[in-house]
Amino acid sequence: MTIHQLRFAIPILFLFPFASQCQKNDSLLSEVTLQTAVNYAIVHQPAVRQAELDQEITEANIRSRLADWYPQVHFGYTLQHNFKVQTAVIGGNPVKLGVDNTSGAQFTLSQTLFDRDVLLAARTKREVRLQSAQTTSSNKIETASAVSKAFFDVLASTQQVKVSNENIIRIERSLRDAYHQYQAGITDKTDYKRATIALNNSKALKKSNEEALKARLEYLKNLMGYPIEGKLNIVYDSLEMEKQVALDTLQEIDFTARIEYKILQTQHNLLQSNLKYAKWSFLPTLTANGAYNFNYQNDQFSKLYNTNYPNSFALLTLGVPIFQGGKRRAEIDEARFQVQRNELDIAGLRNDINTEYASALATYKSNLADFLSLKENLQLAKEVYDIIQLQYKSGIKTYLEVINSETDLRTAQINYYNSLYELLSSKVDVQRVLGQINY
Repeated sequence: MTIHQLRFAIPILFLFPFASQCQKNDSLLSEVTLQTAVNYAIVHQPAVRQAELDQEITEANIRSRLADWYPQVHFGYTLQHNFKVQTAVIGGNPVKLGVDNTSGAQFTLSQTLFDRDVLLAARTKREVRLQSAQTTSSNKIETASAVSKAFFDVLASTQQVKVSNENIIRIERSLRDAYHQYQAGITDKTDYKRATIALNNSKALKKSNEEALKARLEYLKNLMGYPIEGKLNIVYDSLEMEKQVALDTLQEIDFTARIEYKILQTQHNLLQSNLKYAKWSFLPTLTANGAYNFNYQNDQFSKLYNTNYPNSFALLTLGVPIFQGGKRRAEIDEARFQVQRNELDIAGLRNDINTEYASALATYKSNLADFLSLKENLQLAKEVYDIIQLQYKSGIKTYLEVINSETDLRTAQINYYNSLYELLSSKVDVQRVLGQINY
């Protein structure tokens, strides 16, 4: 490479890492809300992408089977040299049958006129495509549900860390007040030592919550198909989420809205087609064939292709099954039993959905009652803490009561946020059971 070429190559080499980094950043999110997390997972989650690839494989398989309806054209070529040509004795005289060199070329054309395999492929292509698409949809629904619940778990851990930080700030302020009162001779040293103990406990709890948050963030990234080295910048609005907890609990179940029901119904249609296929086993197969052959023969290899002795033919082949040893009846029975089994699967699914809905709805109602109670408890705990804090500064209350009020406030805050996100998770379960999450 010349120096002139190096002048252009070196800057380009420096650009490759930058370009690679830019491509990597394209798959990262600057802000992660619940909706963006779900949307990202629908595109990048490996299970969803595999389902989409399976859908493409199914489409290719359909095209492959339907290709049998089209004319099939083939070409073949042979070249043969005989070291010893076969000899036959005719009328007492040895006669050489053939020549030293032969060559041939063959064009063949075949057209399926009727075949039950091809007929089945043509009649079931719509249901096969639908089943593949429904399987992909089912994967997306499960992914969206799992990501939503994992997102709420992350928010719960985030709020626990936030509450721990606020509690540490309050205890540090109380520790300073207790220490100053001790220095002034108003109280003994037990108050600020209790505050120190409470502060250490709060810091340890904060560390525990931070580690739990890291684990839940990694789990969320896994469900989203997010790059391992990427950072999730979670963005949320607790007040807005609180407005979204409402759910109509008087909704009736529509079994046909569930993707599992749709998949079983599509499978039922395919099994019905398979039953017809088994009954078609007595039908004949009909194929049209034709060929044109080039034949070259000569004892001298250099003159092998001088003369052609062609031949051609057209052929109609009809195959009729007469006796199959009871195979047709056995296949019909097997296909019929599969249809009956599928019908029982559908009936069982209806019962499962009904039970699942009752359980999900009961959990939602229970979580809603807990949320409303804990929300009121949070307001009361704030009021109690503020009052006791003022009374302690005025010398009316002891520091033990301050610690108890701080503990009650921290517990009320954590319980409130946990109940909020558990309520939202249970709402997701109800919506999934009702078939209201669709992709």
